[in-house]
Amino acid sequence: MIVDFDGTLTAEETQVRPLAERSLDTLADEVVHAPREQLEADYEATRGRLLAAPHRYWWEVNGLIASYCDEGAFILNTTTLQVMLRVRPAYARAVARAFPHAEYDPVVDCTNALFHRHTAELPPAFRPAAQKVLAALLKHPDHTPVVLTNSMGDKVRRHLATLDLPEQVLVLGDTRQYAMDPGWDHHFPHPQLGAIQVWPLSERYRVDLRRPVYYEALVRAGGDGSQLAVVGDTFSLPGALPLLMGIPFFLLRTPYTPAWCAEAVAAHPFGRVLQDLSGLPAELDAWPGR
Repeated sequence: MIVDFDGTLTAEETQVRPLAERSLDTLADEVVHAPREQLEADYEATRGRLLAAPHRYWWEVNGLIASYCDEGAFILNTTTLQVMLRVRPAYARAVARAFPHAEYDPVVDCTNALFHRHTAELPPAFRPAAQKVLAALLKHPDHTPVVLTNSMGDKVRRHLATLDLPEQVLVLGDTRQYAMDPGWDHHFPHPQLGAIQVWPLSERYRVDLRRPVYYEALVRAGGDGSQLAVVGDTFSLPGALPLLMGIPFFLLRTPYTPAWCAEAVAAHPFGRVLQDLSGLPAELDAWPGR
């Protein structure tokens, strides 16, 4: 059972404001060198614009849509920062100077650095059911929990160590679900559409599947013949790819889950929507063919 960390085991909606504040502090002091008050005003104005039309704004990597802006609390923060830094020329120039050897592009590398640095500084904010669910999975004879994260595994291991668990949980770190590759030629079978790389869900939302790093991480995780399942709080990043790989995906419905994400998961034969994390062990036991 591959369990996403941020937002699934943790209540990231309670952490996103401190994350944004720390990120703006760092931009003001170390990257953009603009007044902190100005950055906050620009951030709030940009966030409002995104939420007014979320289908028009997204977390962009290598020219592809990694996630729509409204899919997660942390995702909205990342996308707000990216749009704010891209559309204001002075900010964009400052970021380019600060990240001259970017792996993706300066803005993406900047927001990645802000996320990894400052989420590591935040204390854990586990959802009430997190400890019981992980303990139940560890004790189950047929389930092995593996915690999934885009961050490096050390932060997650440190936070998991604060839980009273019967044994250590495996961590699958640096999975880079956001690492989009327009040159990747792998296609996925869709029962109605045939072989696809982009999954058209509606006129407004299309989920891009070109995530080779995440794909390889899932292939390795199932390389010993294990039957995989994934649970996450967002759709585009952790969920769409497993579904079209034939891997069951459980979407945890949170205060920030958009209706279109829940509808897409519920409509897929390998998808389930969880109203509470505590229901995961029972859903796994009830899965057809278990």
